Amino acid sequence: MTEADYDVAICGAGPAGMALAALLVKRGMTPGRIALIDAKTLAQAGKDPRSLALSWGSRQILEEIGGWPAAATAIEQIHVSRRGQFGRSLIDRKDYDLPALGYVSRYGNLVSALGAGCERAGIVSLRPARVIAIDEQQDAVTLILDTEGAPKTLRAAIVVQAEGGLFNEQHERAHNRDYQQTAIIAQVRSTTPPPHRAYERFTEQGPLALLPQDDEYSLVWCVRPDTAAALQALNDKDFLSALGAAFGERVGVFTHASPRLAFPLGLNADPRSTARTVAIGNAAQTLHPVAGQGLNLGLRDVTVLARQLAQGATPTMLSQFTELRQRDRSTTVHLTDTMARIFANDSPAQALLGLSLAAIDMVGPARGLLAELMMYGRR
Repeated sequence: MTEADYDVAICGAGPAGMALAALLVKRGMTPGRIALIDAKTLAQAGKDPRSLALSWGSRQILEEIGGWPAAATAIEQIHVSRRGQFGRSLIDRKDYDLPALGYVSRYGNLVSALGAGCERAGIVSLRPARVIAIDEQQDAVTLILDTEGAPKTLRAAIVVQAEGGLFNEQHERAHNRDYQQTAIIAQVRSTTPPPHRAYERFTEQGPLALLPQDDEYSLVWCVRPDTAAALQALNDKDFLSALGAAFGERVGVFTHASPRLAFPLGLNADPRSTARTVAIGNAAQTLHPVAGQGLNLGLRDVTVLARQLAQGATPTMLSQFTELRQRDRSTTVHLTDTMARIFANDSPAQALLGLSLAAIDMVGPARGLLAELMMYGRR
């Protein structure tokens, strides 16, 4: 057997991919035996302005590898309510003796911090490069890369898919669930925002989230596709008025909105693997944004996979990883999928949500379970 070029090749140098590489080194793997592959340069990725919700548990993971972004706004309270119905739940970090329940940061800040850490560790970075073919043999996996027009071939004992692309385009078409919802994304400002409080407000068409970020909110507003098209056609003044009507007056009057983006929402939650390949993060499960669990679930994938592969880059370790992650993945997917489906139509279950929220707020153990799932996942 000819030794492979790398023990682990990671396809996708986003937050999950770079966190895995850095954590593998932390767990004892030789940096030169790890390859990070991405179509974008680190400088390009660092300009991405998207906002990310990071749980308290995710901060602990990122701090261990020196990847915690300097610019992050703390979430100290999460206010959950149902539009037009009695009942709400308030989760407060003081009840759990923590400095924050979670944080909001920009994608670019996070990948820049992780990228700097990977460079310091000496991890091999192949970027810009795109995987155009993969061939799995009994003893290794061969990857063919397009490096700005010049093909390059490498072999790895294990290949980790950490972003969408060649591995899962066909799979997603076969297994994706369409929620018939579109997410409108923007940064908005209001007149009287309570400091460090996030909101998850359930409307007749889907959840509306406001995440505190600096002196603004990161808005994720999930509505039916026809409503999204109508909202996108509005000028800023009318859009802010519609947002105020849907959300209410808890943060005052909305006064400013950045340019809006719209994305169709669906579920891809059928993580697949072979003897020598495995998917993590968004490549394994693309979730509805309700409760903001996507990246946090991916980072929990990272911690378990790093622990396994540090013991040996072998098919046995991949098989154990899949078993170890099943419970947390299934719980989180089921939670977000159930909430998304309730609000994808005029389900009678919507009418019960107000009472459910009131019950959660009055019963400490129920509120604690919800908080633990959001802060740490199912452990």
